[in-house]
Amino acid sequence: MIQPIGVIHDIGYRHYDGPRLGRGYATTALALNSLRGVFGLGRAARAKIMPFLIAGTMLLPAVVSIAVMALLKERPLAYPGYAVTMQAVLAIFVAAQSPYLVAPDLRFRVLPLYLSRPITSLDYVAAKLVAMIAALYLLLALPLTLMYLGELLIDLDGPPHTGDYFAALGGGLVCAVTLAVIGVAIASFTPRRGLGVAAVIAFYMFTLAASAVFFGVLLSEGHETAAEWSILINPFFLVDAVQVNLFGTEAANGQGYPPGAGPAVITAGVIALALGALVLRYRKAAAA
Repeated sequence: MIQPIGVIHDIGYRHYDGPRLGRGYATTALALNSLRGVFGLGRAARAKIMPFLIAGTMLLPAVVSIAVMALLKERPLAYPGYAVTMQAVLAIFVAAQSPYLVAPDLRFRVLPLYLSRPITSLDYVAAKLVAMIAALYLLLALPLTLMYLGELLIDLDGPPHTGDYFAALGGGLVCAVTLAVIGVAIASFTPRRGLGVAAVIAFYMFTLAASAVFFGVLLSEGHETAAEWSILINPFFLVDAVQVNLFGTEAANGQGYPPGAGPAVITAGVIALALGALVLRYRKAAAA
């Protein structure tokens, strides 16, 4: 008599007969989960240290500004220049969190698992970018709003600077989009988080140094127009130039920027180039 060599156990699997929420829901869920992860929510306690420390650092100048307004009855910080003032902090945040969004999935080769569901590689890229843009915009919008509320509550001379506040919010959105696309694009080219952090920091340091050197040399030689263009190598000054030309705010560099649509065209070109590189990178990764 032949003995059975295997046994089938009923472990309780049941068919799912509910609604299929589809591609849009999956993409939204991925974006929300990525946004939570950027701030360390749902992760280990040590993962929360850096984002919350940076968030606190971003809020600190706004709190100090409110205290100065209450004591001295004057406004020490301008809304439109807040991003440029805090550019080092924002650069550290982008460098620290962009690799988190993309490196683990590339390193452990789990991207095909995402793409086995209704979402496509473009949906994956969009979800990661939306998460990073939202995180950066929160870091900029919260201190600006706090500072504006403080100005409304404190009886300062003259009307509140409502126009500058909304201009800063608009410029902050452009800044968040530009930094997010650049940071995620650079980080996506390596599966190692440490290398991604170093690459984003190196990009920021290079653009900061190059813009300062070219601006100083050209200005000392009397080439003021060329100096104004050269400072746009730094993405923070590039975004500030767009803000100045769109909303008529004061230039954060103290010198001015090229007028017209030039800075906006350069910004759009940088975003398009980074987006193109990001899409090509993930199409290649999905096909691997």
